[in-house]
Amino acid sequence: MGRAYSTDLRTRVVAAVIDGGLSCHQAAAQFGVGISTAILWVRRFRRTGSVEPDKIGGYKPRKIAGAHEEWLVRRCREADFTLRGLVAELGERGLKVDYRSVWEFVHREKLSHKKRR
Repeated sequence: MGRAYSTDLRTRVVAAVIDGGLSCHQAAAQFGVGISTAILWVRRFRRTGSVEPDKIGGYKPRKIAGAHEEWLVRRCREADFTLRGLVAELGERGLKVDYRSVWEFVHREKLSHKKRR
């Protein structure tokens, strides 16, 4: 994943548009950045008053937590299940998750097992 442009460059591009009277296209060409990049920086400055970049990456909390987690552990230990079936059952309970989320949960909790012949 790439890094954000420096705040100095962002400030110079936005200043060229707002104070210098250049268009976003002209400022982008002058400073060697993409046109859409310059447009987004100016839009961000007008909306927030800052050209600082947003946070990149970070922690994303798990969707299957709390009461849903407790229910799912009990459900997996009670009877046989399929991952697609669990996705559907969680959907009926009001929690929209995808196949991968359920797969990661089941393997993290060591609730899966190999089928025997």
